[in-house]
Amino acid sequence: MQHDEVIWQVIRHNHCSFMAKITTGNFCRNPYNITGVCNRSSCPLANSRYATIRDHDGVFYLYMKTIERAHKPNELWERVKLPRNYEKALEIIDKHLMYWPKFLVHKAKQRLTKMTQMRIRMRKLALKTREKIMTTPRKEIKRESRREKKAETAAELDKSIEKELLERLNGGLYGDIHNILPNYFNKILDENELQAVSDDDDDVVEPEIEYVQGYDDLEEEDDIEDFGGFAIDESLKNNDDTPEDEEEMDTVDRKRLKIRSESARRKVEEDEPRKSKKKARVLVEVENEDASERQRETF
Repeated sequence: MQHDEVIWQVIRHNHCSFMAKITTGNFCRNPYNITGVCNRSSCPLANSRYATIRDHDGVFYLYMKTIERAHKPNELWERVKLPRNYEKALEIIDKHLMYWPKFLVHKAKQRLTKMTQMRIRMRKLALKTREKIMTTPRKEIKRESRREKKAETAAELDKSIEKELLERLNGGLYGDIHNILPNYFNKILDENELQAVSDDDDDVVEPEIEYVQGYDDLEEEDDIEDFGGFAIDESLKNNDDTPEDEEEMDTVDRKRLKIRSESARRKVEEDEPRKSKKKARVLVEVENEDASERQRETF
């Protein structure tokens, strides 16, 4: 059987794990305490009939404890969810705590009011943009600065060593045979290639401009066509003439052919020094039907 007065005397005068004694008074850390003050009427342990309001993730619940469930610790508290509307929540409290002590009803409504105001302020603060103050870790900053200085000194030392070794190598101090790491060897080769390419680009000379005589081949082809056409025309004419006239025409044709052949030969001889390559010879053959003689000219 549970006796509230005995429990309170033990808690108050001996020891209570939820009690917090400070200069302003004694407070209670029990989450079910309705006022947060350690006294006889507000203690949730020393009152078999008790009511309070708690918050779970923004939702308010009304907790009630009766002496009929004291022998069932797992079902000791009865929980009722309160709506978000403040007036409806007050009506539910009045409904469930109709025959309860006036002190508990008043404290429950007062706690509901304070918690509602706190929730409204939390929403307003969440919507506002506020500056966030961040602390600067001095130890980490100093440690990183020391590491950076050490890395810089190590890099400078490596560069100075590499420079000194290259100077000795170029000076011929190590001779012709020496062992070099492949990475450094490839790096030096790449640098030399880039330097050689840049030197070649700087030494580029503008190409020389030359003037060459044109239309040589076309003139020769025109002369050959004219010569061949003349021979063909003469052969056609000879077909229509009489045998007496053919002899006279043959003498005239021979003279004309000689003149043309001599002029063509002279022209070819003049053009040969100008040409760098040797061109193929052209063979021209003129044949008359009656005469058995054939005249050939080479160009």
